[in-house]
Amino acid sequence: MAKEFKRYLVTSALPYANGPVHIGHLAGVYIPSDIYTRYLRLRGRDVISVCGSDEHGVPITIKARKEGVSPQQIVDRYHAIIKKSFEGLGMSFDIYSRTSSATHAKTASDFFRKLYDDGKFIEKTSMQYYDEEARTFLADRYIVGTCPKCGYDRAYGDQCEKCGSTLSPDELIEPHSAVSGSVPVKRETKHWYLPLDQYEDFLRKWILEGHKEWKSNVYGQCKSWLDGGLQPRAVSRDLDWGIPVPVEGAEGKVLYVWFDAPIGYISATKDLTPGWEKYWKSEDTKMVHFIGKDNIVFHCIVFPSMLKAHGGYILPENVPANEFLNLEGEKISTSRNWAVWLHEYLEEFPGKEDVLRYVLCANAPETKDNDFTWKDFQARNNNELVAVLGNFVNRALVLTQKYFGGKVPACGELNDYDRQTIADVAAVKESLENNIENFRFREALKDAMTIARIGNKYLADTEPWKVIKTDPARVETILYVALQITANTAIAIEPFMPFSAAKMLRMLAVDKFSWERLGATDLLPAGHTIGTPELLFEKIEDDVIQRQLDKLAATKAANAAAEAAQHVEDQKDMIQFDDFQKMDIRVSTILAAEKVAKTKKLLKLTVDTGIDQRTIVSGIAEHFTPEELVGKQVLVLVNLAPRDLKGITSNGMILMAEDASGKLRLLQPDEKTNNGAVVG
Repeated sequence: MAKEFKRYLVTSALPYANGPVHIGHLAGVYIPSDIYTRYLRLRGRDVISVCGSDEHGVPITIKARKEGVSPQQIVDRYHAIIKKSFEGLGMSFDIYSRTSSATHAKTASDFFRKLYDDGKFIEKTSMQYYDEEARTFLADRYIVGTCPKCGYDRAYGDQCEKCGSTLSPDELIEPHSAVSGSVPVKRETKHWYLPLDQYEDFLRKWILEGHKEWKSNVYGQCKSWLDGGLQPRAVSRDLDWGIPVPVEGAEGKVLYVWFDAPIGYISATKDLTPGWEKYWKSEDTKMVHFIGKDNIVFHCIVFPSMLKAHGGYILPENVPANEFLNLEGEKISTSRNWAVWLHEYLEEFPGKEDVLRYVLCANAPETKDNDFTWKDFQARNNNELVAVLGNFVNRALVLTQKYFGGKVPACGELNDYDRQTIADVAAVKESLENNIENFRFREALKDAMTIARIGNKYLADTEPWKVIKTDPARVETILYVALQITANTAIAIEPFMPFSAAKMLRMLAVDKFSWERLGATDLLPAGHTIGTPELLFEKIEDDVIQRQLDKLAATKAANAAAEAAQHVEDQKDMIQFDDFQKMDIRVSTILAAEKVAKTKKLLKLTVDTGIDQRTIVSGIAEHFTPEELVGKQVLVLVNLAPRDLKGITSNGMILMAEDASGKLRLLQPDEKTNNGAVVG
């Protein structure tokens, strides 16, 4: 039997204050968190929801350096943008704090000091990259070089943003400092480490044995980490932005952001209430972390190990992490501006906060990566919110105004269809609750919309606009039932679409109902006067969506242009005119082409050079089909020494150009030219 808890602590991953919030963040973390919190509040549970800006770490210092401002100016700017955006979307955090606060600095320092005094850390001296010109140790993100996996020449020391590979600075080819551009050297430095390997047995028992109910993607990632063996992890780093390490001999060192940030949940709770300890130190509290999949290791492995090492704190009961949301088939990228930013959405779609909440929940990446498209956004708004939910509510209220002057009619005798409809509405409650409490929010949203669908079908089947002509008393019963379904819908959708629920309650002229009333048939008493009906949702036209698609197309074009400009290769070493004269380049025609067996890239070409007909093997099969090459005129370096490729002797080279995307293009004469014409 599941344990009953007296209170709930809901935490949401602290967004990084070096940029705004986008739809990937919302779908992965914040909308699920808000749905769960609102549901618990409707049920009358003791629940607090805490969040705040994560304001330390290297990306913030990098952005500050690029803009020529202080890190504090960066975090102040984005903290304000993020906080306002969350408020605009209806995020109901009890507190939205920040890790640059005095409370957090003391809480994090005290936490570190407790572990330090208890001997929970190990000290290690290691060799790390140092910029002699800037006279500073370099964090991994400050080291840039060529990715050994894909050849991208601006990979960071911790990750390649092009291919997504996790890297270390030592793996980079030709690493250099992002601060000064100089080649760094290695110097000795000392840091403190949390020996995660010492907590493996505890974590195995706690997670693998004790929390098999966790989502498969979370449980599986935890098991993978544990099976791979945990290693000590540094809790300090050489940096001048962050919380100073509170021990002697630690000058110029700050708490590593992964250690600092999760403590932000504790400091935020301290700022919220003097009774913070009952939420963090009582076994009667259920703590739930809402995060994205890139934070699973920190919230399931690292932070619990920190809490265990400290002692006195509860551990999370669940960590329902979501996967990633893509945008129009491509990975969301903040650095490439490939995103739908929340603050921009709120400006461009005023009054449509719930449309975004609905679409991101309906399409949430709960167990696998998913995709947001503007066409799907439009379709869900027009075909579901307008045509189903909005249509039902509008018809129920407008007909009540038209036939009964806005007063809830009396309920007459119910027929079998009425009773079945009422029973169908009541039956939704159990499934809806079960899905929310097990973090299946997509299914829960379907349940909530099911009530509106039942109501829509009920009105379509009973046709009160026709029956009113022959049996007005029957219409009283029909609209009484329809209005009760409307009120039930307002309860069910509130966690998902709070603005729409509030608007429905205003139109019904009632206060908020408790969750326990869901399924009741007497929410609106006969004789109650409803308010003025309004459209709950509006259709979104094609031109509105096209503007968003054009905006993304412009972003893609700008990225391509920037990438092309940055990928122009450096000029090669100087050659003499005589060296160039040695190259014999001729206009030639491709007579035949075929793939080379057991290869992916090679084509065997028969070419008329004007001098002769010869065979050339070219690695262009991934860019051209044999059929499209036959008959084309190309430029061929005819005096290149022969070489054998897969048992075929190649006599020459087809000249190509490669664009910024990696696409090969043939170099061809502008117009038909005699084979053998010399290029030079």
